[in-house]
Amino acid sequence: MKPIKLLIILFSCVVVSSCIPHKDTVYLQIKEDATKDSIPNNLAEMQKPYRIQINDILNIKVKALDQETVSILNPSGDENLNAGSAERAYFDGFTVDVHGNIRIPTLGYLNVLGFTTEEIEKQIETKLLDEQFKETANIFVTVKLAGLRYTANGEVGNPGSQVLFTERVNIFEAIANVGEIPVTGNKKDVLIIRQYPQGQKIHHLDLTDIKVMQSPYYYIQPNDIIYVKPLKQKSLGTGETAVSSIATIASIVSLLSTTILLFTRL
Repeated sequence: MKPIKLLIILFSCVVVSSCIPHKDTVYLQIKEDATKDSIPNNLAEMQKPYRIQINDILNIKVKALDQETVSILNPSGDENLNAGSAERAYFDGFTVDVHGNIRIPTLGYLNVLGFTTEEIEKQIETKLLDEQFKETANIFVTVKLAGLRYTANGEVGNPGSQVLFTERVNIFEAIANVGEIPVTGNKKDVLIIRQYPQGQKIHHLDLTDIKVMQSPYYYIQPNDIIYVKPLKQKSLGTGETAVSSIATIASIVSLLSTTILLFTRL
C-alpha cells in the first residue's frame, strides 16, 4: 500500500511542477502595491523624444515656394516611396555613419548623433538660410526616422527583424508583430537589449505586471533587440498543461511497464 501512496505523491508533485502556472501566462496583472490606474506616473520621462543613434536612417524632405530649387535635396522618385518599402527607405534615406554624421547634397556633412529629429530640422533650416536661401524662400524641412527597426528572438512566433513605419511602438505592439509569445515563453522576464553611445545595455520587463506600462523601456526604440527566454518546462520537455503533463507521464509509465514485463518474461 505504501509504494502506491508514494507513487501517487510523486506523480502529483511531477504534474504540479511541470505545469505552467496560469499567473505566468496572463499579461498586465494587478499585483501587490499596484492600482487599477494604468496611467504611468513618469509619463513625461516616457515621452522624451528619441535621440538619433549610429546606423539610424533618416528621411529628410525640404520644401520651398520654388520647389525646383530644393529638388536636389529630396530623394529622386520620392513620391513613389510607400510604407511597405523598407528597401527604398534604406537607399533613399540618410544613414548615420560611425561618426554620427549624415551627408546631405550641397550641405555636406552634418553631425546628428544625440539630436532629436526636431533639432535636426532646425539645424538644416538654419544652414540652408545661412548658405543658400533667403527668408522669403519659405524653407520648410521635415526629418523623420525611416521606419522603426527592431529584432525579436527567442520564444516568439516569428523571430527576426521588423520595420514599423510609426513614431512610437510599445513592447506589446512589437511582440504582436512577430507572432506573440507562446505558453513556453517567459513573460515575466523579457529582455530589451538597447544601444547607447557608450555601448549596449540589457533591461528587464515583466509583462505580467501592469506596472510595466510605467517602465521607461515600455516603448521600444530603433535597433532594440527583444529576447524572450524559454521557461524551464520547455527545457525539461514536460507538458504545458496538467493534461499534457499527465499524458507525458502516462506514456513514460506505460513504456517502463512494458519494458519490465518483457524482461520478467525472459
